[in-house]
Amino acid sequence: MLAVLVNGALGRMGREVLKAVSAESDMRLAGAVDIAASGENVADIINIKSDLVVENDLEKVLADKNPQVVVDFTLPDAVMGNLRVILAQGVRAVVGTTGFSKDDLAELERLARDNSTAVLIAPNFSVGANIMMRLAEAAAKFLPQAEIIELHHDKKMDAPSGTAIATAERVVRARGGCVKQGHPDEREKLAGARGAKIAGVRIHSVRLPGYVAHQEIIFGGLGETLVIRHDSNSRECFMPGVILACRAIAKYNGLIYGLDQIMG
Repeated sequence: MLAVLVNGALGRMGREVLKAVSAESDMRLAGAVDIAASGENVADIINIKSDLVVENDLEKVLADKNPQVVVDFTLPDAVMGNLRVILAQGVRAVVGTTGFSKDDLAELERLARDNSTAVLIAPNFSVGANIMMRLAEAAAKFLPQAEIIELHHDKKMDAPSGTAIATAERVVRARGGCVKQGHPDEREKLAGARGAKIAGVRIHSVRLPGYVAHQEIIFGGLGETLVIRHDSNSRECFMPGVILACRAIAKYNGLIYGLDQIMG
């Protein structure tokens, strides 16, 4: 029975992870942590039979509950501190928080290997979204000019999304670097009208109520366009990827970046 602890348990994604782990016959919900916790019962949060209480001291709960895997859906300014604590105890981590720098990733790789454990970071846990990125990478070899539009709910903290950045980086690698796009004398009448840019790939972010998480990559060629789009219509769609990562991470050591790295 795989013992899983959820960090960020009171957040929108954390609650979904609590439900998903509890529903798996080969997993046991070992603990729940959230910095905003004040003694909430897991049973009341997700309507299951459980005597677990959501606690606010990650290091203490790790020592008390001895989980094999921690699923972390916390905030960008907290996640590195969380992972230092988790990896130092030799516990594996599955992470849905984004915003890591190259230095952060290098540190996590070192910490994981030094402690004979592993950390998997996924910009997106949706299986469909990861297939979308693979398809975009394949298309970029033949249609190198591309722009990305990502649309999320209005409570999302960061822009552009981690998925959009990861997609742009894969497109850039596939097409061999920066490709000049648009008119060479193009000028923005309003700053930001053409979006952000990663090595020539424009990214446009939309934040509105009614959306969950959506993205399309538009490729343009001579007399044709190709649109690859993925829609997440509820947060439940991320849970099969989280469960897959929890089961698979025992086979790895060090840093794994991207769910597709374990999808085969």
